[in-house]
Amino acid sequence: QVQLVESGGGLVQPGGSLTLSCAASGFTFSSFAMSWYRQAPGKERELVAHITSIGGDTTYADSVKGRFTISRDNSKNTVYLQMNSLKPEDTAVYYCNAIERRVWGDSDYWGQGTQVTVSS
Repeated sequence: QVQLVESGGGLVQPGGSLTLSCAASGFTFSSFAMSWYRQAPGKERELVAHITSIGGDTTYADSVKGRFTISRDNSKNTVYLQMNSLKPEDTAVYYCNAIERRVWGDSDYWGQGTQVTVSS
């Protein structure tokens, strides 16, 4: 059974930090690229950060560049999102996504999300 479980969300003050974790099971984690997405009320879901299966290449949304860091530990089947200097506009539900693209078809899995609220 494929499972992605996000954790680490919560309430934090502006300027604070949080680390999100996404624990994966039921598939070959090291073969999948991982991403963090977020969706705020009234906004479209957006890609926040992406990391390749090996972990050597990362990309970030312009809005979080320099503040967020995505990483993965393939030995623990876990991807992380370190969030620093948080702003109220970072408030959203954060989702992890796993994807493996192959010529014969894609595998694409989503977690249930974790709420991050940045407020005084």
